[in-house]
Amino acid sequence: MANTGAGAGIGEVLVRLEKKEQSTQRRALGWTIEKLLLAFRSSIVIIAFMVLWEVAPRLGWTNATFLPPLSEVLSTWWSLLLSGDLAEHMEVSLVRSIGGFALALVVSVPLGLAIGWWKSVAQYLNPLLELFRNTAVLALLPVFIMLLGLGETSKIAIIFYACVFPLLLNTISGVRNVDPLLIRSARSMGLSPVQLFRKVVLPASVPTIFVGIRQAGSASILVLVAAEMAGAKSGLGYFIQYTQFSFQITEMYAGIITISIFGVILNYALVTLEKKLTAWKQVSN
Repeated sequence: MANTGAGAGIGEVLVRLEKKEQSTQRRALGWTIEKLLLAFRSSIVIIAFMVLWEVAPRLGWTNATFLPPLSEVLSTWWSLLLSGDLAEHMEVSLVRSIGGFALALVVSVPLGLAIGWWKSVAQYLNPLLELFRNTAVLALLPVFIMLLGLGETSKIAIIFYACVFPLLLNTISGVRNVDPLLIRSARSMGLSPVQLFRKVVLPASVPTIFVGIRQAGSASILVLVAAEMAGAKSGLGYFIQYTQFSFQITEMYAGIITISIFGVILNYALVTLEKKLTAWKQVSN
């Protein structure tokens, strides 16, 4: 009788474990389906655009010579990628874009923090910044080429210039818009100016600074294409212009798609980094 009771107890435990496992699997399946539906809803406009791109040339709504079906463009893109022709231009453009962006990041963020925190620094530098930030970047491209030549230096310099002001202005705004109550509370607790800046002002400014970082990332790609079209023998901008002049239309669209992919990946990476650096903000909410 005792063995029978023990066996029944073990069987009941196993049944409960099986039910718990099934419940966990159902929840996991439901979570997966929910995520897939959310991803589909978020991408439905992009999917519709891709379908329209594929259908419009085939139905004669657009001239297939100038706008080939998306499937042909993607096939060409894959062929260029496998052959290595596209990878070479991608590498060159990536080095230029990241180089100018990184230099702007190193210069602009510390300078913006200084201008936003110390009024004396802002008093001297603001007039010069206002002058240059209202000058169109591409209008200065011929100047950069004349002064620095057609090599890598002029291209990295113009990307640097394009990235500086989004970073600088958002950093200044982030510092100046820190909640005064936080600053007064920190001072009442006896924090030194250095501790106040490091523990209060800088963390509170990070979300706004990252807005500038994302804007600068986009600017680095946009200006890169224009700079490579103006004077280069390699890079995605050069590739797009060359294929246009050679009437290689599917190759041209393949280059444009590559630029778009670069932008999406860069933006996603910056958003992910921002979430990690501002985890305190999500906890407080």
